Amino acid sequence: MIAKRALKTLEYNKIIDQVAKLCTSSIGKAQIEQLIPETDFEKVVELLEEMDEGLSILRVKGNVPMGGIFDVRPHAKRAQIGGMLSSTELMEIASTIRASRILRNFIEDIQEEDDIEIPHFIERKEQMPVLTALQHEINDCIDDNGTVMDSASSALRSIRQSLRSEEAKVRAKLESLTRGANAAKMLSDSIVTIRNERFVIPVKQEYRGHYGGIVHDQSSSGQTLFIEPEAIVQLNNEIQRLKVKEQVEIEKILLDLSLKVQEVSHEIFVVVHLLGEIDVILAKAKYGQVNKCTKPKMNQDGYIRLVRARHPLISRDEAVPNTIEFGRDITAIVITGPNTGGKTVTLKTVGLCTLMAQAGLPIPALDGSELAVFEQLFADIGDEQSIEQSLSTFSSHMVNIVDILSKFDASSLVLFDELGAGTDPQEGAALAISILDEAVGRGARVMATTHYPELKAYGYNRPGVVNASVEFDVETLSPTYRLLIGVPGRSNAFEISKRLGLNESIINQAKSFTGSDRHEVESMIASLEESRRRSEREAEEAHALLEEAKALHSELESKIKAYDEKKESLEKKAKEKARKIVDDAKVEAEKVIYELRKMRENASHIVKEHELIDAKKRLDNVSPIENPVLKKQAQIRERAQVLQVGDEVKVLSYGQKGTLIEKVADQEWIVQIGILKMKLDESDLEYVKPEKQKQTVTMANVKNRNSHVKLELDLRGERYEDAILKTEKYIDDALLANYHRVSIIHGKGTGALRQGIQQFLKGNKRVKSYRYGEAGEGGFGVTVVELK
Repeated sequence: MIAKRALKTLEYNKIIDQVAKLCTSSIGKAQIEQLIPETDFEKVVELLEEMDEGLSILRVKGNVPMGGIFDVRPHAKRAQIGGMLSSTELMEIASTIRASRILRNFIEDIQEEDDIEIPHFIERKEQMPVLTALQHEINDCIDDNGTVMDSASSALRSIRQSLRSEEAKVRAKLESLTRGANAAKMLSDSIVTIRNERFVIPVKQEYRGHYGGIVHDQSSSGQTLFIEPEAIVQLNNEIQRLKVKEQVEIEKILLDLSLKVQEVSHEIFVVVHLLGEIDVILAKAKYGQVNKCTKPKMNQDGYIRLVRARHPLISRDEAVPNTIEFGRDITAIVITGPNTGGKTVTLKTVGLCTLMAQAGLPIPALDGSELAVFEQLFADIGDEQSIEQSLSTFSSHMVNIVDILSKFDASSLVLFDELGAGTDPQEGAALAISILDEAVGRGARVMATTHYPELKAYGYNRPGVVNASVEFDVETLSPTYRLLIGVPGRSNAFEISKRLGLNESIINQAKSFTGSDRHEVESMIASLEESRRRSEREAEEAHALLEEAKALHSELESKIKAYDEKKESLEKKAKEKARKIVDDAKVEAEKVIYELRKMRENASHIVKEHELIDAKKRLDNVSPIENPVLKKQAQIRERAQVLQVGDEVKVLSYGQKGTLIEKVADQEWIVQIGILKMKLDESDLEYVKPEKQKQTVTMANVKNRNSHVKLELDLRGERYEDAILKTEKYIDDALLANYHRVSIIHGKGTGALRQGIQQFLKGNKRVKSYRYGEAGEGGFGVTVVELK
């Protein structure tokens, strides 16, 4: 298991926060926040394969339908113990089930239509329970706003009809009072309002006795009383009675639906868990898409190869990519050089990329990168000085290093930053060398940074260890942040001082104090750096030439393949046409011979001269040599021998038409094909006779005739009979306009118009099928019709 201290030190939580923001549901976000790197090789490979499938889906489809998902596990749990769910909770359950159905259909479509392998998504789709029946039962009773509909039960419909009728009576009675002769004088305002769920009118204080009844409220000034007149008290009582009855019926409906949820509560838990897992996989894929990340190859050998890797928490525009490779012959890298050069960033890049890969996340590096699955990862990075524990920087680091040395083994990745810093340089360097020897000796993969010049020679006399440094540009006096493996760091103090204007005599005197050994080491490092730069330039040039050669080779291969396919196709067509001509000739010849035999056998029939001539002519026409089709082709070839500039020709090898621009040789022409100009042999060209302009009736006339037909018909507010007539005419118009799918908007309301329209569609022979609209199409307020 990866140490929590390493996760915190490398800021792994910041990566997780970025991925969590890409989740579409609270379920996925909660799972992402609990995501920790795996240490089992098979599990890591599986996580990365799932993520790669998500990337493939996003690349092909652009997006995945994951809307309408709620964490309904608390609802299912309460239903499981016999609780009654609210209409909103039931609506969320139906929405989540519907989201799972849409996702299943989406995966099935990819499985059937698209040429991508998604076995892990298919496995989850097959594990996902089908709860469509429960969704429909809830949707039949509760609308998208969480309101129990009249259609939920016949009793509820009857109660609400009575309730609306009573409310209408009360309003009519009160409105008659507000329009009375003295109403303007006695009422503060001629309106009907509601207080304490009872209809009232605003009466001035001095006229409260005129209407009698019950006072339910008064204005802040006390000048207006909201009175329920005595004449409507009984009517209001009836309304309250119906409301209580309505609430009882609603609770009965909700309890019945809650019991149905209880029956499938376990399946709901499974659906929510699988939706969360898919959301997590897609969030990882989206992170890779947004940050231009790739899936690394994984191994169990401790081998790390990062190709142009970037620190994932640094902007792509600012981060300098580096290629880092070690773990086989070389098991440790020691990076030396001054501060602010990027040593710590390099260290964190390797650590974070390893953690991300083991958590199934893509890494910010190019294709071809490879990482190892480590059972443990330790990091001692940054200044962790503790005032509370009275520990210095050196002591704080040493406490952490002691803990690391007591736990790591050969299957560990260990990262040391500024190893041995914070104490006497000579002692610190000696400790750093000893600690590195211990870590390398146990077989761990190690990366360390240090200031100490003594460690510059460490990689030269230790097997399996290599020196590295971060490049510094003396001209600009700034680091380039490029990692140079195999080259130890230089102090550059003399060069920097010279660039900043320090007197050269002072610099020369300083150099005399450093000793000949130091001069030789610095010269060696400078030579290594120059060799490195020259090798990189040559490698880049060679790579560019190789890529150019590959592109040219690929282009030639594709052209040769296209030519062979075209040649084979033409030969096949020619053979087929020749075979057909010969077969037709045989049939016609046999027919003529049969007729001549009949004439000969019929002794009473005298064969006239013109009949013989006619038969001979028929035989000549069916001869392949004299066949009209072949004659026409021969005539075209004959005409093609006399080509002129400006003639339209067909290029036989490409099957494309072009125009003759210029004759460059005896049998060669420059031909314009679209935007391309090509030099072609005359034998590859076939003359094309210019076509006369044809006066044809374009389809635009038909389109204009039907352009007034819309893709939807709005019937809201229409009476039933008028709506049916308009629907019938609209379907006729849509068929004439060649529409295959249209939408009929009837609204939700009581559902009477919707049922009538769908009953009409069911019996219409021109209707292939119909369904309710999806969430983005209007839901149950729209019927989508497929036409034959």
